[in-house]
Amino acid sequence: MRSLKDGLLNQVQAIKSGFIPTIFSNQLMHLYAKHGLLSEAQKLFDEMPKRNVFTWNTIISAYIKSHNLMQARALFDAASYKDLVSYNSMLSGYVGADGYETHAVKLFSDMQRAHDWIRIDEFTATTMLNLSAKVCNVDYGRQLHGFMVKTANDRSGFAVSSLIDMYSKCGCFEGAVRVFHGFGGVLDLVSKNAMVAACCRVGELEMAENLFWREPELNDAVSWNTLISGYQQNGYPGRALELFVSMAESGHKWNEHTFTSVLSACSESRNLKVGKEVHAWVLKNGLSSNSFVSSGIVDVYCKCGQMKHAELMHLASGVRNSYSATSLIFGYSFQGKMVEAQRLFDSLEEKNSVVWTALFSGYLKSQQCKAVFQLFNEFKAKEATTPDALMLISMLGASALQATLDPGKQIHGYILRMGFDIDEKLISAIMDMYSKCGNIAYAEMIFNNVNERDLVIYNIMIAGYAHNGHENKAFLLFEEMLKKGIWPDAVTFIALLSACRHCGLVELGERYFDSMREDYNILPEIDHYACMIDLYGRANQLEKAEAFLKSIPIEPDAVILGAFLNACRLNGCAELAREAEEKLLRVQSDNGARYVQLANIYAAEGNWDDMGRIRNQMRGKEVKKFAGCSWVYVDNSVNIFTSSDRSHSKTEAIYSVLDCITAELYETNEAFS
Repeated sequence: MRSLKDGLLNQVQAIKSGFIPTIFSNQLMHLYAKHGLLSEAQKLFDEMPKRNVFTWNTIISAYIKSHNLMQARALFDAASYKDLVSYNSMLSGYVGADGYETHAVKLFSDMQRAHDWIRIDEFTATTMLNLSAKVCNVDYGRQLHGFMVKTANDRSGFAVSSLIDMYSKCGCFEGAVRVFHGFGGVLDLVSKNAMVAACCRVGELEMAENLFWREPELNDAVSWNTLISGYQQNGYPGRALELFVSMAESGHKWNEHTFTSVLSACSESRNLKVGKEVHAWVLKNGLSSNSFVSSGIVDVYCKCGQMKHAELMHLASGVRNSYSATSLIFGYSFQGKMVEAQRLFDSLEEKNSVVWTALFSGYLKSQQCKAVFQLFNEFKAKEATTPDALMLISMLGASALQATLDPGKQIHGYILRMGFDIDEKLISAIMDMYSKCGNIAYAEMIFNNVNERDLVIYNIMIAGYAHNGHENKAFLLFEEMLKKGIWPDAVTFIALLSACRHCGLVELGERYFDSMREDYNILPEIDHYACMIDLYGRANQLEKAEAFLKSIPIEPDAVILGAFLNACRLNGCAELAREAEEKLLRVQSDNGARYVQLANIYAAEGNWDDMGRIRNQMRGKEVKKFAGCSWVYVDNSVNIFTSSDRSHSKTEAIYSVLDCITAELYETNEAFS
């Protein structure tokens, strides 16, 4: 019976004839299950007068495919006949579902005990290898490998590919290589593809490509997609796009897996031209209905700043596509358009953790810390699940940004109470929060409890020491980092140069700056140049600051020129400030703070004409300086104040207390005068 229609016609004829053989009922039940008609399959099963092992296997498999493992197991236990297929079906169902890992291990043990009438085969062993890969338990995988060798179930390409996949996903690349080479290198296409994937997983791209081009006639679409995805995921979008073109030239057809990787490469490299070409091909070939492909196109437009195109594509793909919605939320957030991001977020009927995380990240990036905390309260009220690590990192980031210690400590306590798996990113965020909130002792305590420290954790601690008045500790920690074989990056040297400028160590700062290129091949960036100019300015070495500015190989931007102006102010040199004025206002004429900075330098010199000229320019261009603000955390909320601010809900009480304090200060001053 090839179609459901044929099956139904045959069933009618069998009923009319009064004779329904078991083999016919089994075939019909299989047909029902294949088309998702589970209740019809169950009804036919219940009405069968005679059942054989195929009957039981068919109904058990039907419930497994419908993800009803409890009913499948009940039927399995009740089955009058069971064979190896029965056990393998149930085992495969447990391994493929989340939360049934212990059930799979117990069933496998039962199979081993029933060795008299159930003989474990290659399918059983490879299914358990998939379980080992899923839970990243390489020890259990090695035991299975040994069992497969003893029972001669390790010889086929399918078995070899499963072993390679298990070792690779468990983080044991050497084991994968040994398995592959232990059988003479390339055995067949399946094992070859598994080994290419294993190489890509650990970034061994040269090895992956060498293997790919060995016996190229074996390669299929899976081979090409694996290599393209490998280059994309390891940060080589250009090579991924080259292979994309070569795949078509070799006669292999692109599919949705190809486009998913290629669109990710376009997003990563901001390649709008190729992204549009891929979009056109997708439309011509009717693949735009695929949610992964359509969301990839949306992501390309978002990353390239084409938000109108992105929104149109999202609407065309269906508003229920949470993947493209997430890309749009990230896109709007990146541009600081949080109203649009929130609107899109609110339009989703179902919100997964990725969508929530996208909005959390957006508000943090836009420095809307109050919105981050409000969103967290909304999440707890509406979602039954616990927040993931990325949401908590956003919360910690908001606390660090506002330097509000109490909320940060509450989040830290929440993480400990809920028993979260604290990985490197979460540890880094907690340390950064304590450091930026001024509690360097807590940051140091957490740092000391970390056994395996990476560069990010060292950078946070060095920066924390530098910004909290512990410059010598920052220098010592840098030396410790080097002794452990961890090489610094650009962020490390920003922290070190900041430490030098805070305590006026010019010679040490110069040594660090020179060692960037000479010892570590790190090209200085804008912040490094600005730090050096600020270092010279604070040390009253304006001549060095001027010479350093002229030696910078890139065009100075507003950050560098702003640092130089500050050096001029500290050293009372309006003449050099005037030389930098034209360049600064050319690159940042819309920033009111720069005009005020220049005017203050001229005012300090008593040069009222130039000060007036700058003020007039500021008024003529209608440029305003954002008022400085301060804030204090009281009663679980952040209270923000600006100069002459009367917008606070408790303004009258605040100014009343302020008047009392001012009066007491005057009285104290008179008493001692």
